[in-house]
Amino acid sequence: MSVAGVAESVSTLVGRIAELRGPKSVAAQGFWCDDVPFVSDSPVARRRLHTELRRPLESQAPEYPPVRVLLLRYADQVSDLILVSHRAVLDAPSLRTATEALARGHEVSRIATAHPSWPAAGKEGDSDGLQNADFGTVPAWGAPVPRGIATGSVGTAPGVRLDHTVEDIQAGLLVAAAIVLGRYEDQQRPMVAALSVDPDRPEDVLGSFEFGALFPADLTGDRRIGDLLDRARQLLTDPALRYSSDQGGVPISRAYGRVLVGVLPEVPEGYLPCQTAPFPLTLVPRRAQDGTLQLEVHRQPDMVGETAAQRFAGQVARVHAWISQQPADTVPDDADLLDAAEREAVAELGRSRTALPWEPARIDCVFTQQAALTPDAIAVTHGTTRLTYQQVHTRATQLAAGLRAHGVAPGDHVGICLERSADFIVCLLAVLLADAVYVPMDPAYPAARLAQTIEDAGLATIITELIEIAGVSSSLVRPDALHAAGAAAPDLPVPQRGPESPAYIIYTSGSTGRPKGVVIPHRNVIALMNATRSDFALTCDDVWTFFHSGAFDFSVWEIWGALLTGARVVVVPYWDSRSPEQFHRLLVQEQVTVLSQTPSAFAQLAAADQEQNTKLPVRLVVFGGEPLDTGSLRNWLDRYPESQCRLVNMFGITETTVHVTAQAIGRDEVLSATRSVGPPLPGWHVYVLDRRGRILPPGAPGEIHVGGEGVALTYWNRLELTAERFVTDPFADGRMYRSGDRGRLLPDGRLEHLGRLDNQVKLRGFRIELDEIRNVLLEDPCVTSCAVVLGGDLDSSVARTRIDAYVVLTTEADVDTAPVRQRAARLLPAFMVPNTITALDSLPLTVNGKLDARRLPRPAIETRTVTADRKASGLAARLAALWQDILGVPVGLDENFFELGGNSLSAVQLAAEARNRDIPAIPLRALYSNPTVRSLATVLKQNSVTR
Repeated sequence: MSVAGVAESVSTLVGRIAELRGPKSVAAQGFWCDDVPFVSDSPVARRRLHTELRRPLESQAPEYPPVRVLLLRYADQVSDLILVSHRAVLDAPSLRTATEALARGHEVSRIATAHPSWPAAGKEGDSDGLQNADFGTVPAWGAPVPRGIATGSVGTAPGVRLDHTVEDIQAGLLVAAAIVLGRYEDQQRPMVAALSVDPDRPEDVLGSFEFGALFPADLTGDRRIGDLLDRARQLLTDPALRYSSDQGGVPISRAYGRVLVGVLPEVPEGYLPCQTAPFPLTLVPRRAQDGTLQLEVHRQPDMVGETAAQRFAGQVARVHAWISQQPADTVPDDADLLDAAEREAVAELGRSRTALPWEPARIDCVFTQQAALTPDAIAVTHGTTRLTYQQVHTRATQLAAGLRAHGVAPGDHVGICLERSADFIVCLLAVLLADAVYVPMDPAYPAARLAQTIEDAGLATIITELIEIAGVSSSLVRPDALHAAGAAAPDLPVPQRGPESPAYIIYTSGSTGRPKGVVIPHRNVIALMNATRSDFALTCDDVWTFFHSGAFDFSVWEIWGALLTGARVVVVPYWDSRSPEQFHRLLVQEQVTVLSQTPSAFAQLAAADQEQNTKLPVRLVVFGGEPLDTGSLRNWLDRYPESQCRLVNMFGITETTVHVTAQAIGRDEVLSATRSVGPPLPGWHVYVLDRRGRILPPGAPGEIHVGGEGVALTYWNRLELTAERFVTDPFADGRMYRSGDRGRLLPDGRLEHLGRLDNQVKLRGFRIELDEIRNVLLEDPCVTSCAVVLGGDLDSSVARTRIDAYVVLTTEADVDTAPVRQRAARLLPAFMVPNTITALDSLPLTVNGKLDARRLPRPAIETRTVTADRKASGLAARLAALWQDILGVPVGLDENFFELGGNSLSAVQLAAEARNRDIPAIPLRALYSNPTVRSLATVLKQNSVTR
């Protein structure tokens, strides 16, 4: 063998590429020859081959794909010529002449090629594809993946006996692969690659890519199997169509990372065009001696796991067999990837491996038992107030008697509209002891919102410190008045309703502009506590925080999680919850061990903790309410190792009783930036179903359905919505809840949460229906049409994320949108009021008449000029500069911080950053009371003089 000859051929290859792509288009990283003193089929030789194929390319100019060539010569006179290049080089049909120089004329036994992963994200025609859809092992676009690809293992999946032409078989496999790929990618137009081998020169192992093209399958509802097969046959048999985008053909060389699955024609046994799988998945049909079609799957192991590849091939084979038995007018969506046994196996995968040890009970009964067991233990702490279990029970019993004397009957709905306090907790228990149902409301909500809830829930009695609620005729009663009435009332009767009866109703955002009440029974809360008690090691020695609004279902977990396990719950005053430094001091002072936080709030606490010498006593942090960026927890784990503080990410829904799954977060999860929310809790189970309600295989995205012990009873007074969202569980007794969340089940039974299917968002822990905001705006007589979107800096900071509204005003209306915002603020909670409202002449629409969100202009706050007085100096100027940095928009001296896009998180950032800007400490109360630069500067100056 002439090594010099091979080297000369390599030079020819590089020169040919330079001619085709330009002199800077490729940089050869050298050619060398290496003798391996082992036979070619030895483990050592195989490892060496795979190592070289995996070795990444080095390029100082990544826009110019390089080439590396290595000749391995083994002891048995066999040799491997290894060619490593970016796909953009090797896939070009024009390279045929250059590659022939390597394949012929030399004593080279085999040629092995590798294509470094180069997704080229952002190019026209790219898709997330299986890189995101996964089978459980494929990394996301942009994730660091090895750029050298080793030869994939081969598995077989039985097909059906077929006596058709090669083109018929390949066309059927192309359509089948497209259908399966479409399910995994959750898209209607997946692309697969149709590969061919030149029949005149089958030895041309690298030139085969010239005879390939992409098959963009259209799986939309009006397409039929027959149409897809015809299009695939045309693409395979008519060379003129292969590169004609007008006819549906797209050159493979233009697809880059979009090509995910390649389908070869039927080829002789043992023949492959190259040692490595050309694509992450390459399907090779072979006909067995009995005429049965066998489907091999070759994979790139750094991209697709072996089990996932085998599963994919089996599903392609099943769909291929199904296609052969269907009439031509069958729609692709009729295909089912799983058989009955597999459906049952996947359903079982979504259930907890741990049984739920529990007996259904009432919340108040369990608390009463705990109070009898530890009467003198402290149950609730709020400032200087410290109530024992016995004191809480005694006071709640007296309040319950007062409620009965006030006319509250078993099953009645009782509103509780109080700030976070010890009284709030006592009142919750009192309503339950009175055998009634509590409906928590936040007194910070606008009066119109409160009135809407009161009317819908039918609240005749509301426990509150408010003197009045506009438009409400219900009886408002203070806690101390109920306590006094209870002292003179007869003994409280024992509740007669059982654990299946409603305990509370929590109202959530509704897409129609009308909040919906979720009715949760006693037994669900008891099931939740028993599902987590052992795993989280919850004991009477723990100290919990009541941090969140009582109208937010996280508070159910915080309050009853503590009191039903004999622990102590610390009420976090509102202003402490808004100041990370004050909250940190409270956690240390009260020696809190169990902390529940939304990721947004925790990020502020973690940042404050980094500046403190005193470490927190927390042993368990439970995340919920919004997606968690696990990568942000690295610094926390440096300071609080996993052995000291356990982190758990929990996915949950109000309609399934707060929590559904739990994922422990350690170093591995942080480094991998996992999106897993873990397996279901004992007693809960999850399914991922497609649009037609069929269970999907692991790795395929669809709508998350939740069944088991946490499913709510109903939506109050919403029969149609209840019937739509609470449906019969096809795999177990009872009902399941259609969550509207998108996700996928992983092969190990964990769930990945992928966002919402509808127009709902999670913002700073709150579940918000953008359509509810839109409907409120549309009810304004000045607004003829509107759009509401999530805006701001969505990637860098939750604090800079905001709600943007766009309105078209009536011809009679003033162009000023301030009155529109003021009206919305009277009807919506503060966290739902649009940060910006921009007036447009008309909303941009697509050709189909839908909103074209991409053409919406930047909000008014981002386009106006700075209105600040240029003569402003000193403190006001520094404040204006700080506000502008925090909010990312120009700031005027008299513009409202919150109307410019500010929120509770950006307010915390403002207060924290002030220390670094030579600005006096900014009390959050002062900012909320004086939300303009001018007024806040005046207050800060006055405070400085006073001191």
